[in-house]
Amino acid sequence: MNSVGRAAALSGVLIAAGTGLGFARDLVMAHMFGASRSTDAFLVAWTIPETVSPLLIEDAMALLMVPAVTRLLARGDGLRPLAGSTLPRMVLGLSLITVTLIAAAPVVVDVLAPGLDESAAAVQCVRLTAITVVTFGVAGFMSAALRAHHRFGPPAAIYLAYNVGILALIAGLSGVVGITSAAVGVAAGSLLMIAVQAPAFARCLRDSPPVRALGGDGVEWRLGIAAVAPVVVYTVTRQSQVFVERFLGSELAAGSISHLNYAQKVAQVPMVLSLLIVTVTFPRLARASADGDTWQVARRIRQDLVIASTMVLGASAFLIAFAPAVIALLFQHGEFTADDTASTASIMRIYALGLWGQSAVGLAARAFFAQRRPTWRPARVLCLGLVVTAAIGGAFAASAGTLALAAANAAGITLAAVLLLGGLRRGIAPVSPRRIAADVSRLVLAAAGACAAGGLTAHAAAGLPPLVLLAVGGLVTTAVFAVLIVLAGPDLVAPWIALRSRRSVRGRTESGETSEPADRAGGNRAAGQNHRTAPGGGDPAGPAGADVPLGRPRR
Repeated sequence: MNSVGRAAALSGVLIAAGTGLGFARDLVMAHMFGASRSTDAFLVAWTIPETVSPLLIEDAMALLMVPAVTRLLARGDGLRPLAGSTLPRMVLGLSLITVTLIAAAPVVVDVLAPGLDESAAAVQCVRLTAITVVTFGVAGFMSAALRAHHRFGPPAAIYLAYNVGILALIAGLSGVVGITSAAVGVAAGSLLMIAVQAPAFARCLRDSPPVRALGGDGVEWRLGIAAVAPVVVYTVTRQSQVFVERFLGSELAAGSISHLNYAQKVAQVPMVLSLLIVTVTFPRLARASADGDTWQVARRIRQDLVIASTMVLGASAFLIAFAPAVIALLFQHGEFTADDTASTASIMRIYALGLWGQSAVGLAARAFFAQRRPTWRPARVLCLGLVVTAAIGGAFAASAGTLALAAANAAGITLAAVLLLGGLRRGIAPVSPRRIAADVSRLVLAAAGACAAGGLTAHAAAGLPPLVLLAVGGLVTTAVFAVLIVLAGPDLVAPWIALRSRRSVRGRTESGETSEPADRAGGNRAAGQNHRTAPGGGDPAGPAGADVPLGRPRR
């Protein structure tokens, strides 16, 4: 098996385990607390780890750290200079933010959810979850550094460890402190995220060559404000869709925020798994960008987009067709009622319409940030999408409730995805918008056909037990989707074949590490050589000065 497939397989197993425990966490909470004022209160506090996770683990940290470490490795340096300079200052700064959040918890709750009834419980939970600002920062630093070293196993295990901590504390403390036990579990689980990566991170530091005196380009590995700001604004803006939902949802009936949360958690699973491939291939995209090989960048973008879109759209077809059965099987027990199931299933169907946009934004943003200097375009586009989300949600939430909020989310993120993909050709790589539109359109039509087949199956087999219904429906939907993709054209199948058939050169695998000289060696190309011109004499309009890699592995 090639190195990408090997790393993806290992990461997939660990991420699937973490996702499974995440489902178990949500199932336990639904069973014990239902969809109520108390769960709404916890979810307001949950906004903090939800925000800092993409900021400090998934998006911003990785988009900055993977390129920085890759540059060091390409120069023959190691991790020590960056860790010694950046990590202590980062911990100090994040600790100050944590203390501020703890002190200002009542204000935070009023800003996030002004209409919330259980504000006292929310304040207590905010003070507990605030610790994730520091712990996620350290975990994200470790994760990005390990990915840059092509060690994908420990970073993929962080959410497994995280959910173990949450479930353990809920089991041990829920009878004593109720919903607050989940907030205690968040704090404990975040510490486990550090612990699970610490041994591999320590080995990277130990194997790092001694710190050399920095020359005139020493500033290259420092994370300056000019590099940080575009990535941070992009990440926060993307996460702000949740802020809009919680803010507007706090004015709706009790349990509305919880229904939105449960629906989103289920709907986002295929999107998370689709981005797994992008996470593994991102260092290669960063290297191609660093070498100025914009034709290879364009090829990588198209292949990843076809693979991610296939996974997401196929899953969306299934979720839309079988939403009530999925939610009922997962959540309808204990305090979670049939009415909760109906509301959550309706929301999930709307959310599923925006899953492709979520996945495409994550993919396209990586390409924009795979340059020497991060660009502001993803942040600007996400701001426009957020305005659309807020406008639709604000206009229709009072009349359509949570369905309006889900539709606003889907509309805003899809618009952002289209604009980002359409802008790749300008200064990034010779990606044809027409080709992308053709690929995605054929996949959308195949997904629509599969969804129709799934809907007919759901109607015809309505009397079957839920688990059997979902198994049969999954087989039918997948089979129809696969047949329609093959009929749509072999070029939609080729990226999957390439993913499996590409042979790695001699390397090694250790705890998820893949090692390829092409990825690790620096200076393999002759000075002055560039690959900015597409085969056949095309003008790829590659990024000027893209002579260093930049990268990032959104969960």
